[in-house]
Amino acid sequence: MIEISIDPTMFTLGPFAITWHGFFSAVGLFIGVWVAARLAPSVGMTSDDVYNGAPWAVLGGIIGARLFHVVDRWDYYSQNPAQIIMITEGGIAIYGAVVGGILAGYLYARYAKLPVPWFADAAAIGLILGQGIGRIGDIINGEHWGRPADVPWAVVYTHPQTLGQIGVPVHLAVGYEMVLDLALFGLLLALWRKLPGGVIFWLYLGLYSAIRLVTGFYRIDTIWAFGLSQQQLLGILGIIVAIPLAWWTYQRGRGVPIPGPTPADESLTAPPPSEPASSNPVS
Repeated sequence: MIEISIDPTMFTLGPFAITWHGFFSAVGLFIGVWVAARLAPSVGMTSDDVYNGAPWAVLGGIIGARLFHVVDRWDYYSQNPAQIIMITEGGIAIYGAVVGGILAGYLYARYAKLPVPWFADAAAIGLILGQGIGRIGDIINGEHWGRPADVPWAVVYTHPQTLGQIGVPVHLAVGYEMVLDLALFGLLLALWRKLPGGVIFWLYLGLYSAIRLVTGFYRIDTIWAFGLSQQQLLGILGIIVAIPLAWWTYQRGRGVPIPGPTPADESLTAPPPSEPASSNPVS
């Protein structure tokens, strides 16, 4: 059994509290965007294409995360509508962040006339890495309650300020998700530029949906229908939609040349031009 006795608050600055959740969410966001920006030049885009689109994707993710949480807890927010906009008081859904961020990123890519499939692939690789890193904060905080467990790797939260179940051995559901997210990142990165554009994005969506479906069985969540939570029902929908589209995109893109690197990126890897032989060589 593993004991977690860390204060969810790292430190305070006057009235502001810096939490582990916020810290690792920010770290995951920055590293995820950086990774996507590093990948973009190898398929004809620039790093600035990613950096310019990131704020819009983040804004879409925040809005989506809050809306999905409000819908999931509509029993509370229908009675307290003023709390809907109080996002600083907590309450977001990662699935909503994914959906909102993807939609905003798609609209930006269309507006900026970028190659949407390759932009989506790079973003998906960065996104799943950022999600995995962000889950570290959830683990420390004790967020997303796990089901009681009688296994050697069960965790027990003991800090009085924790958001977890104090003194109860539970499945570390968000820890399971973190490991699977990082494994999925490794898989998608290994497939980069080996598949037609857009396939990696659909694989990300389908496999991440499977992760949420499976880990949902180890979490205590609001049941929506058929004994499943909101995240599990969305996971099933994601699998149904994404896997056939991944196959269709692969078949459609077979034989289509993969874009080459941007000139700036190419100059970093191309061998230097050979110098003309001197007409008066030194012996």
